[in-house]
Amino acid sequence: MDTNGGGAWQQADVVVVGAGLSGLVSAAEAYNAGRTVLILDQEPEASLGGQAHWSFGGLFLVDSPEQRHLGVKDSAELAMSDWMGSAAFDRPEDLWPRRWAEAYVNFAAGEKRAWLHALGVKFFPLVQWAERGGYDAAGHGNSVPRFHVVWGTGPGIVAPFLSKLEEGVAAGRVQYAFRHRATELMFDAGTVTGVLGEVLADSEAARGVASSREFVGGFSVQAGAVIVTTGGIGGNHAMVREQWPNGTGPGYMLTGVPASVDGEFQQAVARAGGALINTDRMWHYPEGIHNTDPVWPNHGIRILSGPSPLWLDGDGKRLPVPLFPGFDSLGTLRHLETTGHDHSWFVLNKTIIGKEFALSGSEQNPDLTGKDVKLLAKRALPGAPGPVQNFLDHGIDFLQAATAQELAAKMNALVGVDLIDPAELHETLLARDRQVDSGLGKDTQLNAIREARRFATDKLMRVVPPHPLLAPEHGPLIAVRLTTLTRKSLGGLTTDLSARVLDAAGNPIPGLYAAGEAAGFGGGGMHGYRSLEGTFLGGCLFSGRIAGRCAASDAGA
Repeated sequence: MDTNGGGAWQQADVVVVGAGLSGLVSAAEAYNAGRTVLILDQEPEASLGGQAHWSFGGLFLVDSPEQRHLGVKDSAELAMSDWMGSAAFDRPEDLWPRRWAEAYVNFAAGEKRAWLHALGVKFFPLVQWAERGGYDAAGHGNSVPRFHVVWGTGPGIVAPFLSKLEEGVAAGRVQYAFRHRATELMFDAGTVTGVLGEVLADSEAARGVASSREFVGGFSVQAGAVIVTTGGIGGNHAMVREQWPNGTGPGYMLTGVPASVDGEFQQAVARAGGALINTDRMWHYPEGIHNTDPVWPNHGIRILSGPSPLWLDGDGKRLPVPLFPGFDSLGTLRHLETTGHDHSWFVLNKTIIGKEFALSGSEQNPDLTGKDVKLLAKRALPGAPGPVQNFLDHGIDFLQAATAQELAAKMNALVGVDLIDPAELHETLLARDRQVDSGLGKDTQLNAIREARRFATDKLMRVVPPHPLLAPEHGPLIAVRLTTLTRKSLGGLTTDLSARVLDAAGNPIPGLYAAGEAAGFGGGGMHGYRSLEGTFLGGCLFSGRIAGRCAASDAGA
């Protein structure tokens, strides 16, 4: 389709800066309200949809029909308790983040699912359990499974908003301006009236591939309202390190988002007076692996593991309770920072990898993304799914061996230092296996595995029965080197419940709105310190919907 229409408009009722999910939702809502909408993005059209296109498509829902069908008892009150226990709000500037959190949980327990269903979004019926926590009842983690995977993954959640905007393009009320990089806001008497920026040279870069920043001209566009939806900073390691809490971050990191996720316009809004808060709160993953087929620089993939692999630090020591796979990502990341190494390890075997390993991302789940029921059914067959098998065969982080001693030698060779004692690794696995053989045991991780298998989805497709890791019939042994993977910013531009950007004094900046990751998914950080997972896409949907509707009303005033 001809989205540029021969050149960007010089004026629109609503200008949306950023064509990711929150931007598309904002634009669709503004168009639905009868406004003309211009969507600016620095990338070529091939990257339309932003990071959401690459996502696994998990959404946080509360007391859904899918949960009830599986016997899960959930409620808004339980979800709110889990959220607040995870967020641990403790700063004066958490006023608006807390209000956004309360509003979002009520949305997830209320009209969210019906709204999405009306748009044609459907869900895989087997609800997943991400971020289980493992502390006390008031601490971090989901008390029950709430991770609902969209049928079609990330592209499936983006599709209805693209369709609505295509309608707007055809009607002459929506226009995209790709390769238009916004650099600053325009003001008149304290009110935002538009955007200035750079026109970049045309690019044939494929989706996610780094595109050039060759300058070919400038642009300005007048607007009744501007919505900032430019995402986070995960593609900009210098900015990640600058904002890393109490330090500079790991010496080596993988990148979980395209290089275009650079945070630059968020900083421009801050320089123009928008209050940017909680920038030290981030959500990066410790389970990153090097992509076998990278798209962007240093492209990493996250392993979504069941609870059975042993998680070892760089020296081969088991991580403390409850830092098991899938229990507390941020807690694990913080612990690993104290070990002096930029890597850690999963140690497992062939039986475990066949059922418990999944990979995050739409491209790593062709069955769910392509809505291919026959391909999906193959997950029930013995052996690893095709994408996982590809990493097992070709991934530079994956090692296999018949014995613990041989595996330790390969682990040391991969990192180039003899950090792991072969005899100690064997004894670690053997001690764990003795607990299995006892039939009862004191190993907290084994008890967590047994508990997980009480939930239907986990028993069916995510968690293998406890068994000896060293048993030859379950071999070979497998070690996977893990590296920190950059992903999300939890802080952002402060917004009120109308998505209006606030200044340092707490006053709305007239004409200026923000949504999605640029706004900390609402309020400047509605997750607080930790996320419950499935709440990033949902936060983009919720804040984008509010921003689009409120900006449309403002632009028509």
